[in-house]
Amino acid sequence: MFDKYLFALGRGVRGAKKAYDNVSRAPDPAEAARDITPPVSPSRDAPPVPRKLVYGPRPLVMGIVNVTPDSFSDGGQFVDSAAAIAHGLRLVAEGADILDVGGESTRPGHAPVSAEEEIARVVPVVRGLAAATDIPVSIDTMKAEVARAALDAGASIVNDVQGLRHDPLMAPLVAERGVPVVVMHYRETDDPALDVMADVMDYLSRSIEIALAAGVKREQIIVDPGFGFGKTHSQSLTLVRDLARLKELGCPVLLGVSRKRAIGRVTGRDVARERVIGSVAAAVMGAAAGASIIRVHDVAAHVEAMKIFAAINDPALGDA
Repeated sequence: MFDKYLFALGRGVRGAKKAYDNVSRAPDPAEAARDITPPVSPSRDAPPVPRKLVYGPRPLVMGIVNVTPDSFSDGGQFVDSAAAIAHGLRLVAEGADILDVGGESTRPGHAPVSAEEEIARVVPVVRGLAAATDIPVSIDTMKAEVARAALDAGASIVNDVQGLRHDPLMAPLVAERGVPVVVMHYRETDDPALDVMADVMDYLSRSIEIALAAGVKREQIIVDPGFGFGKTHSQSLTLVRDLARLKELGCPVLLGVSRKRAIGRVTGRDVARERVIGSVAAAVMGAAAGASIIRVHDVAAHVEAMKIFAAINDPALGDA
């Protein structure tokens, strides 16, 4: 099936869309949801109309598409644009609600990437995926220049791992485009003595203030506690246990625990790809604590888990 995708992609984005339309999945009947993406009036010079981000009876599953040579779990697998697009479409077929495309690793010790290089990596992939599927595509970047290029290519969400702190032009760009933005709590190094939840709440509160001051609407802001970023393993697990506290910020919560080292520390799995079961368990705990979006590598397993989670909370969904 994916040979067909790659063949179509070789003929251009229009061909890719036609190929994908033939195999696109039917919407999940349990996904009665609300739209939080404002309409944008199309014009010849306007950027693409943002895809709708909607919430339903279960957390949305955001599938990870790393276009990087050095990401901690799958670095180098999808550096080629065609391979990355095919991988993204595979995640869509597995039930992903959102695709998150990133061109710069944020793992400890990662090599910084210029905006030009990051754009070269992500824009062809964003453009191909936005043309080939109707679900929202997110751009995972801390640079406004990269985010603008990706939004122009069809991205509908900005995922900023430094919570609008790295680039002062990011918040105004998000406000200008009227798209949802994920603001994540970020630390360079861990501090075992830190009150991690207090630090996360303070940091994210400030990120929300930055967004609001730039004109971003509160309902467009999504908060991420930054599982594994500058936290001890114990602190990361505390974030999941106490995740409900983030609801006090008045924004949807995104949780990204997939294949992280804290999962491996508990389960004894040293290889990131072998941490699927532990990742699913942590994601279900996060869902129970109020996560609205879970960011994952292994989409099929998490989609099934979230469907069961939703059906247990509302047995009527089990008969849908």
